[in-house]
Amino acid sequence: MDQRAKPAPDAIRRARTENPKMRERDLATQLGITEAELLAAHCGDGVVRLEARANDLLTGLEAVGEVMALTRNDSAVHEKIGIYDKVVTGEHAALALGENIDLRIFPKIWQHGFAVEKRDGDDIRRSLQFFDVAGDAVHKVHLRPSSDLSAYQTLVASLQSVDQLPAIAVEPPPADIDAEVADTPTDATALREGWSKLTDVHQFFGMLRKMKLGRRQAVRMVGAEYASQLEAGVASMMFEQVVAAELPIMCFVGNRGCIQIHSGPVRNVKPMGPWLNVMDETFHLHLRTDHIAETWLVRKPTKDGHVTSLELYDASGRMIIQFFGQRHEGEGERADWRALAESLPRLAAPVAA
Repeated sequence: MDQRAKPAPDAIRRARTENPKMRERDLATQLGITEAELLAAHCGDGVVRLEARANDLLTGLEAVGEVMALTRNDSAVHEKIGIYDKVVTGEHAALALGENIDLRIFPKIWQHGFAVEKRDGDDIRRSLQFFDVAGDAVHKVHLRPSSDLSAYQTLVASLQSVDQLPAIAVEPPPADIDAEVADTPTDATALREGWSKLTDVHQFFGMLRKMKLGRRQAVRMVGAEYASQLEAGVASMMFEQVVAAELPIMCFVGNRGCIQIHSGPVRNVKPMGPWLNVMDETFHLHLRTDHIAETWLVRKPTKDGHVTSLELYDASGRMIIQFFGQRHEGEGERADWRALAESLPRLAAPVAA
């Protein structure tokens, strides 16, 4: 965010009126504010401030029925249409494990929330939008024509904040979970030893934290047995092949407060300028291919054999998106996914660790 003096709420509302078709994220950037500050300025005018109680949101959404769940970062937008069910609440992590909406949520990151109503011709579009301490979006829920409006209104009332002032305070963003650590003492031998002892993919982040390593630092350092850098453009190549083979995949997009997962086939892939788009019936993905600085094939040991992922990073070393072959806990990896991933072209001269 730039260092200009931030506009007052009335100036923000006026800018919104003068730019009715501009996306909120783009207008906020133009104004030098965050998307959360843009929404806060409209409290009392189509916007209701909510308490960002992620666990209560998840349990309340079960009654709302079909919605669209959206999780994004700066380079990828992941949208799933379905219902919030099989909810597991928790102080440090919460889950929604439904057939279509599959989420890993970190409630302590959620700081600001809003219920938003926007008129679109004769229709009113309704959404719930949640942000972190820096005002960056962590998760949004958009109502669908079949959503239960009464259940939605009950949920909004239960989460409504006593504070409806048209401004919020935002703070600098915390360190990214994938942030690279300067002057790390970990050597490649110690990393490979720790990596070889993994028995579950969920142990990976704990290993990195213990060794004080960022994710991209680790894949650069560990060596070809566990990580190989791939050529630019392999994401598009991978999509072409999984569509042709009808091969079901898992696609992870996340930020500090939420990870959203698609599991299943991908059928309708449409490149458009720098964007690679998936436009399936219940899954939409928008990926900025021009933001991809490095792509890695990564192998992680588990008790069921190693699991292969494609990991795409931006120029700052942050994870953009991650792909696996579809599998369930306790199952070995699909042979067709592994063969596809291993066939993708390696970069002739990988970056130095």
